[in-house]
Amino acid sequence: MAEVEIGIGKSGRRAYAFDDIAIVPSRRTRDPEDVDISWEIDAFRFDLPLMAAAMDGVVSPATAIEVGRLGGLAVLNLEGLWTRYENPEPLLEEIAKLPPEKATLRMQQIYAEPIKEELISARIAEVKASGVITAASLTPQRTERYAKTVLDAELDVLVIQGTVVSAEHVSQSTTPLNLKEFIREVGVPVVVGGCASYHTGLHLMRTGAGGVLVGVGPGDACTTRGVLGLGVPQATAIADVAGARSTHMLETGEYVQVIADGGMRTGGDVSKAIACGADAVMIGSPLARAYEAPGRGFHWGMATFHPTLPRGARVQTIQNGTIEEILVGPAHENDGTFNLMGALRTSMSTCGYQDLAEFNRAELMIAPSLQTEGKLLQASQGIGMGSRGAAASARPGDSSAITPTDKTPALTGA
Repeated sequence: MAEVEIGIGKSGRRAYAFDDIAIVPSRRTRDPEDVDISWEIDAFRFDLPLMAAAMDGVVSPATAIEVGRLGGLAVLNLEGLWTRYENPEPLLEEIAKLPPEKATLRMQQIYAEPIKEELISARIAEVKASGVITAASLTPQRTERYAKTVLDAELDVLVIQGTVVSAEHVSQSTTPLNLKEFIREVGVPVVVGGCASYHTGLHLMRTGAGGVLVGVGPGDACTTRGVLGLGVPQATAIADVAGARSTHMLETGEYVQVIADGGMRTGGDVSKAIACGADAVMIGSPLARAYEAPGRGFHWGMATFHPTLPRGARVQTIQNGTIEEILVGPAHENDGTFNLMGALRTSMSTCGYQDLAEFNRAELMIAPSLQTEGKLLQASQGIGMGSRGAAASARPGDSSAITPTDKTPALTGA
């Protein structure tokens, strides 16, 4: 891809977000019943190519069980409220009622409570007792400290997650986690991330990870792009890391799952993520809207409560459906925010693709007018595809309402 000159001595590639691209229908169509959207990681198979994000406002033991029952995989944050407090419900209620100007400081205080290893074991056991596959996350800084506790609790899938995770962390003051050695010895499938480029993705794959999370700053609750000025729009990031997957497979014969993490609100966004090369998606904001979500409609990322440099915000959605309705329907809205997996299946069948690997090869076009072409009446009336703009005007500050112009491919912004 040709580079664009930014200024004398500095150039860069043009990058694209989901709203900048469109999936091109092929010459073939297919019955939706014949489409296979199942997904595998290591020995585990899932009916849905979906991970629920490790956010305290999204995944509790109860919602992890529900997502697993529906065929997905929910990731519990082992450094969150569920492992710091025996009963976090009063604190979740308090967080939901905090005024915006006090939310960050109070959350820093709440999350200053130490993590308790006995609660790590108890939460994993609670999910495992339901019979669903269990997944949980740790940051690289705490992985070795809690690894034995996690493994003794018989966790099925470990997610090592941070805003940016590299295969080569350099430190003169501490001994950093050696991902390659750790993954080789840990004995369970490990998913690592996030990353947003070909080279970083390739190096993470070479550690032996079973999956790589793609996304730096695209989520509704993340402010990394504004605080640190870094990130890559999701369509380009996914395509680049999918390219690294092909290189790695040629080198080793091993297939590593590429998981798009963040920036997806509708079934169309999920479909575009798979068409760009992802094997599965990790979502947070759509599930924060569920009646069952522990955040009472609010959600926040792992860096929101950082003690010295918060890189996230507590944002609000409108609770308007169940987890089941949001993931597999039935949908009673026409804006694409319900039945996300049904939308993926229909998108694939409309384009004639039988499974996710085939859909990875779908033709794409640069189409920034896709969301607005011929949609004047919807936009003016705030319905259908125009509901995002209307909602943003009606509920300023509500992160579930994002106008098309808010989702630009620029590298700054929330």
